Amino acid sequence: MNKENAVELRNVEMHFNMSKEKLESLKEYFLKLVKRQLHFEDFVAVDNVSFDIKKGDVFGIVGLNGCGKSTTLKIISGILKPTKGTAETQGVIAPLIELGAGFDMDLTARENIYLNGSVLGYSKKFMDSKFEDIVEFSEMREFLDVPMKNYSSGMVARIAFAIATVTTPDILIVDEILAVGDFQFQQKCEDRINAMINDDTTVIIVSHSIEQIERLCKHCMWLEKGKIKMIGEAAEVCTAYKNS
Repeated sequence: MNKENAVELRNVEMHFNMSKEKLESLKEYFLKLVKRQLHFEDFVAVDNVSFDIKKGDVFGIVGLNGCGKSTTLKIISGILKPTKGTAETQGVIAPLIELGAGFDMDLTARENIYLNGSVLGYSKKFMDSKFEDIVEFSEMREFLDVPMKNYSSGMVARIAFAIATVTTPDILIVDEILAVGDFQFQQKCEDRINAMINDDTTVIIVSHSIEQIERLCKHCMWLEKGKIKMIGEAAEVCTAYKNS
């Protein structure tokens, strides 16, 4: 892997087996599975994708729903192993991919801060030292002892973002998390992302807001039906995407 790159994907494909028939129950599914009567369709979510992301770059991914954006992020973060090809990264990754991942929604926010910290590999001592920073950034102090199942998606996003960015990771992956919550908090998140950029963190962003991609990103990739449609300077790719 080139030492100047934070991410390298080579000929990556991601296939999923999709059931072609509608089943009424789990029992019916297992009976058909045992009898080998289930018929699956091969769905290619990412199709022979190759690209590099330089260290310190701010890289956006755009495209319609179902084009492979989130799957690509999960491959980069190591959540998914590609069916074919290779995905390599350098450094510590902080993935903000699925809202609420790593949380137990029956627990309070206070408890989940420690739980999510341990999922990310942080010790209790470290989380103790960062607890006030997380609470202050999230602005959720008065709701700390409320079970998170009673939180709105915007409230969950506040806690998740505050935890994931409590240290400066080498690679920050953000998937639509900035789309939830109020405008002021989105601006606060963008300010923290910009501070990370100044500290040479590599940032990868998926967003339906083209304006956000144009504002934050240096480079951008446009995915269409799992394939790369265009890759290059963010302004050029976003202009082409908006005019498509």
